[in-house]
Amino acid sequence: MFNEVTILAVDDDGMNLEMLEIMLSDQECIFLKALNGEQAISILTAEEHIDVVLLDLEMPVMDGYETLKRIKQSLSWREIPVIMVTSGVAEVTRTLALGANDFIAKPYNPEELRLRVKNHVRSKKLADFAKDMNNILEAEVIKKTVALQNALNLSREAEYEISIRLGRAAEFRDQETGMHTLRISELSKKLAQLAGISEEECEVLRFASPLHDVGKIGIPDKILLKRGKLDPNEFDIMKMHTTIGGKILSDAEHFPVIDTGSIIALQHHERWDGTGYPRGVGGEDIHVYARIVSIVDVFDALCSERPYKKAYPLDKTMEIMREGRGTFFDPTLLDLFVDNIDDFVRIREKLKDAREEEPLTIGIMEKYA
Repeated sequence: MFNEVTILAVDDDGMNLEMLEIMLSDQECIFLKALNGEQAISILTAEEHIDVVLLDLEMPVMDGYETLKRIKQSLSWREIPVIMVTSGVAEVTRTLALGANDFIAKPYNPEELRLRVKNHVRSKKLADFAKDMNNILEAEVIKKTVALQNALNLSREAEYEISIRLGRAAEFRDQETGMHTLRISELSKKLAQLAGISEEECEVLRFASPLHDVGKIGIPDKILLKRGKLDPNEFDIMKMHTTIGGKILSDAEHFPVIDTGSIIALQHHERWDGTGYPRGVGGEDIHVYARIVSIVDVFDALCSERPYKKAYPLDKTMEIMREGRGTFFDPTLLDLFVDNIDDFVRIREKLKDAREEEPLTIGIMEKYA
């Protein structure tokens, strides 16, 4: 029981210390001695493990009362059992009030001394074991939590990467460039921030917005790549890219980016006045994500060079955007966009293609008709 046990005895009488050591000599323990409370505190400070303290009361420099008080007030030492060594009953109540765990009266009964020490050491060892186990379990919980968080982050990064590349795949057929994808991402995030959407949702929107035209994967080349104006039948087929995109990305409730992308793909051609497609919903029945992407997508398209037009200057672009207030676009979101246009221009310039974008295949007004 006394394997790896350390006992600290504190008494100003060296003879008493010798007697205590002899009485406990048949036990396997490290026996430390201090002649006063000050020496005891120094030993406690230096030693990593003390299992029990035998503490006399009447001592010079620092008496037993003060020593007991300091031990029990210390976060490091207060769990150490302290057995008071006393010759009177009057001191017992006071020492117990200060936190003493037990007492033994002088003159010592060797067997009683050994049993009391043994019992308190056992309790201390069990408490230490429980504490160690708790620490081990806490460390394992932290380790597993970190591993789980890392796995979650990796999964989220993979989802983000898939969304970006899927968006680029759609643009590849439509002859747009990756910089358009990046611009839509950053422009959408900025407008969402201005609209007071949470930062977490803004990040999801940032990665989901490039999926708005993913449904073009399902549009025949003869229509998608047609240089001229689409006839009414062709345009009806072109409009199907919204429902195709929504279906491609549907049933992804456990994947926030893909789920958000499905909403945007389906609704980004809906109009505030209810005359858009595919469902003809209007106002706030259009998801705010789709309303945001609609604004920044038109802005980026107007500012870009196309085979049928030069890039519009900013004043012309803003004139066209304002004309769509309350018809094409959510008026509140458009006002936020217009009031902060310098921020959007900076984002677009930062992510501008080295050469102007490859052409889209349908006209701006036709695309958003």
